[in-house]
Amino acid sequence: MSKHVLAQNQYGKAENRIVAVTRKGDGGAWHEIRDLNVSVALRGEYRDVHLTGDNGNCLPTDTTKNTVYAFAKEHGVTSPEAFGIHLAKHFVTSQAVIHEAQIRVEEYAWERISVPTRKEQHSFARKGQEVRTAQITYSANTGLQVLSGLKDLTVMNSTNSEFHGFIKDRYTTLQEAYDRILATKVTARWANSALAAADEEHDWDRSYQKVRRHMLEAFAETYSYSLQQTLHAMADRVLDHVPTVNEVRLNLPNKHHFLVDLEPFGLENDNNNGSVYFAADRMYGLIEGTIHRDGVQPVIATSDWITA
Repeated sequence: MSKHVLAQNQYGKAENRIVAVTRKGDGGAWHEIRDLNVSVALRGEYRDVHLTGDNGNCLPTDTTKNTVYAFAKEHGVTSPEAFGIHLAKHFVTSQAVIHEAQIRVEEYAWERISVPTRKEQHSFARKGQEVRTAQITYSANTGLQVLSGLKDLTVMNSTNSEFHGFIKDRYTTLQEAYDRILATKVTARWANSALAAADEEHDWDRSYQKVRRHMLEAFAETYSYSLQQTLHAMADRVLDHVPTVNEVRLNLPNKHHFLVDLEPFGLENDNNNGSVYFAADRMYGLIEGTIHRDGVQPVIATSDWITA
């Protein structure tokens, strides 16, 4: 018997790639697709499998993979959240040794290639914008928690951004900026209310689009004196306009743009008549923060490391 203590543990099948095609219309000529990457993590009575290799309580990860594909056919994929809820509840309610299931979903968006002269509409082009995310956790003791989100959404304001009045010490070389480019690659997660999670008729697609729209509108409309201020404005706007969201966490890497020195070529490069910038890839400032409703206990993890 080990003298050490087995702490938090989980297992499952990660990154199950699935494309679900729904056929609609006359003869099924109109197709809809949902392109997902689904990861399953199970938590429960797994002491023996770790300490002695007794697999009596171990549902094979291959079974979890098969369940993902079977559920896509049996229940369909109406949204990442709804699909994840079906899976999480199934694992916990079907096996007594599984106490909690967490489903993480990424969705890759496609847009239709419309051909007016063709009856069949089954051609798509991959959208080059964000990846939609969802994390569903279900426990018989604590109930259902649904976190929605997105990542890799790159946005830019080419003006209406300043940064000055900051601390200066012997190592400070950054010049104060009174007109700069503000760009970032947004990773956002938001915690949905218990009422929304429990509502089988909740429109997760509509909710996602609403949150996304308000974040982008706040980014565009905020005259920014810091990326921190913009972060707060984006989350604040969501909480003001989407009552089913209780908490928003944003990870915003600052995609720095620096004016190129063109004086050696006899060219003036300033912001009065247009300008040329160098877009830096590494290194970058990383601005992170959580905004939640008063009286709400935050539930979104703050330790995830987000890279550019």
